[in-house]
Amino acid sequence: MTNQLSLTELRQNLTENLNRVSERGERLILHRNGKPSAALISCEDLALLEALEDQLDIKAALKARKEGGRVKWTDLKTELGLDDE
Repeated sequence: MTNQLSLTELRQNLTENLNRVSERGERLILHRNGKPSAALISCEDLALLEALEDQLDIKAALKARKEGGRVKWTDLKTELGLDDE
């Protein structure tokens, strides 16, 4: 379940809101100036999200490896903004 919360509301009841997330598994979307700015999720949800990201990275790496090809080191440095200044 995802709920909306302003940063002011979060601060006013910090312990209760942390309990909502850590003990009850709620997800809180935090708003700053009326706009979503961050999310507060449990450590379990974070671990699942990171595992999913890892799986997506592995899938992308396997696809890139299968496609083959090479990239020159100088081209890669330029693409990553690592050129000598």
